[in-house]
Amino acid sequence: MSYLRFDKTLMTNLEESLQREVLRTNKAGAYHCTTIVDCNTRKYHGLLVIPIPDIDDENHVLLSSLDETVIQHGAEFNLGLHKYQGDHFNPNGHKYIREFDCERIPATIYRVGGVVLQKEKIFVYHENRILIRYTLLEAHSATTLRFRPFLAFRSVREYTHENGQANRDYQPVAHGIKTCMYPGYPELVMQLNKANSFHFIPDWYRGIEYSKEQERGYEFNEDLYVPGYFEVDIKRGESVVFSAGISEIEPEGLLPLFEEEVADRTPRDSFYHCLKNSAHQFYYRRGDEHYILAGYPWFKCRARDLFIALPGLTLALNDVEEFDVVMRSAEGAIRQFMAGEPIGYQIYELEHPDVLLWAVWAIQQYAKATSKEQCRQKYGDLLREIVEFIRSSRHENLFLHANGLLYANGKERAITWMNATVDGKPVTPRTGYIVEFNALWYNALCFVADLWREEAHEPLVGILTDQAALTAQSFVEVFLNEYGYLLDYVDGNRMDWSVRPNMIFTVAFDYSPLDRTQKKRVLDTVTKELLTPKGLRTLSPKSGGYNPNYVGPQRERDYAYHQGTAWPWLIGFYMEAYLRIYKMSGVSFVERQLIGLEDELTIHCIGSLPELFDGNPPFKGRGAVSFAMNVAEILRLLKLLSKYN
Repeated sequence: MSYLRFDKTLMTNLEESLQREVLRTNKAGAYHCTTIVDCNTRKYHGLLVIPIPDIDDENHVLLSSLDETVIQHGAEFNLGLHKYQGDHFNPNGHKYIREFDCERIPATIYRVGGVVLQKEKIFVYHENRILIRYTLLEAHSATTLRFRPFLAFRSVREYTHENGQANRDYQPVAHGIKTCMYPGYPELVMQLNKANSFHFIPDWYRGIEYSKEQERGYEFNEDLYVPGYFEVDIKRGESVVFSAGISEIEPEGLLPLFEEEVADRTPRDSFYHCLKNSAHQFYYRRGDEHYILAGYPWFKCRARDLFIALPGLTLALNDVEEFDVVMRSAEGAIRQFMAGEPIGYQIYELEHPDVLLWAVWAIQQYAKATSKEQCRQKYGDLLREIVEFIRSSRHENLFLHANGLLYANGKERAITWMNATVDGKPVTPRTGYIVEFNALWYNALCFVADLWREEAHEPLVGILTDQAALTAQSFVEVFLNEYGYLLDYVDGNRMDWSVRPNMIFTVAFDYSPLDRTQKKRVLDTVTKELLTPKGLRTLSPKSGGYNPNYVGPQRERDYAYHQGTAWPWLIGFYMEAYLRIYKMSGVSFVERQLIGLEDELTIHCIGSLPELFDGNPPFKGRGAVSFAMNVAEILRLLKLLSKYN
């Protein structure tokens, strides 16, 4: 029994199957994403979606989809599926699907009369190339396959429409063709592993619609260009491989390459293996630089997300080397930022005031995974420089006050992870003394002091220890309220009494200014008001402005983004806090809580976790189909659980 297998009943029910998506990446920024029935429902969907740095810093859809047709005795059976105006689907190829299995690679089995055809897709690592293998499992007479490619050649942020500027020319290559619709784009090379015939019949398929974009209040239709089709004969038991990439390849090498790539994949046969595979999909290598993408299909490498996700995506998988190569690029960007130089790395939002604090937290996890000595040798100087940079208030929006707390101005600009804006103004204007900023600061002071404590003549240790004592005293005085939970932020006489999850970090971190009784009261408040089966709510239902459903046009979704929606990554810190309080007696509770997230692996992006969930039942998944911090924190939690078990 496959862990990720879907039968005919679900596959032919479009209401169910169109909600389930498949994502594969090449660890170099390119990806393939669509639904399990190969019907694109987003403008971000495509068979071959790649970054083109010469044009911009966005991804671009070259090959949108590929329609297959089975031909026997002159009868044609089209296996494709597209949505057109008026909820009209054509050609309805999903009705031939008998099974979809996603355990190792996406594999679909079609049955057309006496023909049983298997289709398997794989995205080649570190190369802009997708391979699709078709195997004829059963056939009682001569069979021909026809492949009709739908081309877009556009940014994932835009649409293409029928126009006279599109280039229709193509050039033959070995067992295929190459073509380029617009200047500035690379050539799209489409080949098969055996001789075939290409029929040049250029046409536009007009009015294709994307239902997910319609749901989100965006434009949702486009026209796609089809240059013609390939035809190839196939015998029972034979496999034909279709390749789409930006470089030519030897056709006879396609089948061995496919098998080589399959052998390199870890089966998605468990909760852990699904998350491990998903973790690898966020890796992004560009030349000698290594990054973590915040999510798919539209996020780039965001600094805060990078540092929060890095330990879970690497150290939790026992991959210290990957942590080091990503941190090498991140360290270069950090040093440029602190020196006031232009950032020469593809890391965005490095200027946000808590980013350096999260970098210290990430390195702290490295010290726990390796040793203090190894961490001090590799990152000790960087940690010292970050702490001194913050202590001297050299950050343009992070100021150390005399009471030992950090102050940041977030009135006009969103500066925390709760970063939704409407009309240029933050929906959640968190400003002043912000609770997680100062929890991170206290944790950083204590960690760096402990890291250097073995150096007998290190004057920084005494300075940071004294600083931490002052910060701890002020933290309790400023944030801990009479009801036992923590204020979200304090700015002069303005105090935010909203019950938000940002207080949980103070209980989860290795070093906390709270005593055990105070920690437990904070944890109890979070448990009662914020905990859901899918993550922590961003706002309590008892607080004003609670808005748990992330639906509708962009403006409506922005108002709900951090006003009650539930985020899985916060569960990692919540459960870490829970285990700190309850230790072994809390393990069974943590394990039960994970069941609700494991169920999601078969509902949204198969084998991964979406960006967020509605804060009320039925807790529907929303946003990006796969989100790095969510996957990372669940992996880190599983690693933590393994130590208890």
